[in-house]
Amino acid sequence: MASLRKGWDIQTRVIGALMLRELTTRFGRENIGFLWIMVEPLLFAVLVGLLWRAAKGPVEYGVDIIAFVVSGYIPLVFFRSTISRAVNSFTANGSLMYHRQIKILDLILVRFMIEMIGHMMAYLFIALALGAFGLFPMPYDVGFMMLGWLYYSLFTLAIALVVAPLSEMSEVLEKIIPVTNYMMVPFSGAFYLVGSLYTEAADVVLYFPPVHGMEMMRYGVFGPSIDPQYDFVYPLTIILPFMALGLVLCRVVRRRLVVE
Repeated sequence: MASLRKGWDIQTRVIGALMLRELTTRFGRENIGFLWIMVEPLLFAVLVGLLWRAAKGPVEYGVDIIAFVVSGYIPLVFFRSTISRAVNSFTANGSLMYHRQIKILDLILVRFMIEMIGHMMAYLFIALALGAFGLFPMPYDVGFMMLGWLYYSLFTLAIALVVAPLSEMSEVLEKIIPVTNYMMVPFSGAFYLVGSLYTEAADVVLYFPPVHGMEMMRYGVFGPSIDPQYDFVYPLTIILPFMALGLVLCRVVRRRLVVE
């Protein structure tokens, strides 16, 4: 038990140190520093929301259109940013592998956690700011909203665990990731409600785990009026095997990784 606690303490300090290093490397110490990780998705979400409001009016699916767009766009940007950062993450930080306390999984977890925390902060801040102007509702069920974010985050981590090692095995993946990130848009549930789709289309998009997470988040924010469609078990049947595959691929890459 004592050795387990000691190992946990060491791993916690390693993750904390790597997060500080990553934040300093990416954002430096000038201006607002690491807060840029929150400001960037916040600005994009507001701009997209305003464009939707100008094009479609103030209401979509019976809820404020800006709140609807923001609640979908920030998780989508979180996914896209995390996957982009996962590419070549081992090569970029290969020199850190000289330290025996640092494991190859730490490099993925650190980038994932930074993106997750930053985008959660952006979500919270913009919800409070819009709520002050009556443009974002008081969440119907905060617990359900967080559960949806958890499902969405687990899916994002699972894909990152697969993409990171594969990007070390083939340079082609680095070229196609930007394209596949955009292909994620119709399968993320960011800009539609499953209940508003034709039955055939709804059946198709529900095969994708992030849609279930998005529907849970939207239910947590807007309540049952949006007719949410989700499943608790099905997403895990996709997420967990992808995580297992990612762990195996990371193990394979670690054996081949040349530390410089």
